[in-house]
Formats: sequence, structure tokens, C-alpha cells
Amino acid sequence: MSTSYDPSGVHPVLGVDAGTTTLREADHLIRDLTTTLALPPGTVACTHLIRTDARRGTAVSLELPDRESAADAWRHLQESSAPQGDQEAAAQAAAEHTARRSGRAVLFPGAEHLTGTVTVADLLELTSIDRVIVVGATSGELPAPTTPVHTQDHVRPEWRDGELVLALVPAVGNTLAPFEVPNPTPCCADHG
Repeated sequence: MSTSYDPSGVHPVLGVDAGTTTLREADHLIRDLTTTLALPPGTVACTHLIRTDARRGTAVSLELPDRESAADAWRHLQESSAPQGDQEAAAQAAAEHTARRSGRAVLFPGAEHLTGTVTVADLLELTSIDRVIVVGATSGELPAPTTPVHTQDHVRPEWRDGELVLALVPAVGNTLAPFEVPNPTPCCADHG
């Protein structure tokens, strides 16, 4: 497991590469790190697609709420006996998260409120998601605050231009749902 530590920002960010290749594996890595590192409330954990000369796959970034918890997590990661990943991939994940240019948030403040169906207003008020967009909507068109969002217990906003943005799609009955579904069917599953 390679890590990169950038304590320069307001909130320290760690990049971790454990050799994961898919978003699903990276999601599981974040869940495992949440437990093994005892990540404190306020942590933002993201997945990143990595494309370097040495690596194609995914890495994760962990933005911790304070320097002490970041130093503890860093120390634990350095002492772990996990397989070594690519240092460049870990650094890339940390840099992208720190700049808030990219990263698919799996763990973020308020995520625990996004189960079942919630309104757009609650989604924005109870979480660290800055805004929502509706895929296919005309530019600037926003859903009404009372519009129901069927979370499917799987909400993955992304960093875009410094904001945590959730892409939504229209669903039945004038409702919305996250663009990313929890268990996508592989493209060629029916082609045998």
C-alpha cells in the first residue's frame, strides 16, 4: 500500500494505492480503511481513476478533519503490512482531491442521511454536497427543493471545480435518482 501525505492544505489529504482496479474494489478499500484507521467524523474519502505509466486502476484519497487524525492515519498506513502500490498513483489521488478537481466521494459528512428517499433540499442541507445537477436538463435548470430523490442507498458525488456535485437523473413519478447505480450490469452481460 503506497501512500502520499500532503499536510499543506486546510485539511490534510492522504493518497492510498492498494492496487485496486475497479471502483467497487476502491469502495471496499475505503470501507476497510474506515474501520482499520478508525477514521473520524468529517473525513471525506474519494476514489480516483488512475492512468500513469506504471498503473491503470483506482486509488483513494482521505481528507481528514485535522492534522492529528491525519498523522495517526499516516503512521498506521506506513506500519501496515499491506502490499505496496504505486507511489505516483497515491500522490495523484491526493493532489486531485486537495485541488478538488476530481474524486468520487464514498464517505463524506452527512452521507449517513442519504438512505431511502430524501428531498433535494434535505440532500443539500444535511450533507456536504454543494450542489446537484440533472443530467440532460437545460443549462441552469434546477430541480425544485421538494423533489424526491431515491438514493438507492448509494450516493457518490464528485469534486468538480472546487464543489462536491451530485449528478442526478430523472426517475418515475417526477422524482430523481443518482446517476450512478449501486450494482451496474456489465455492458456485455447478456451477450454470453
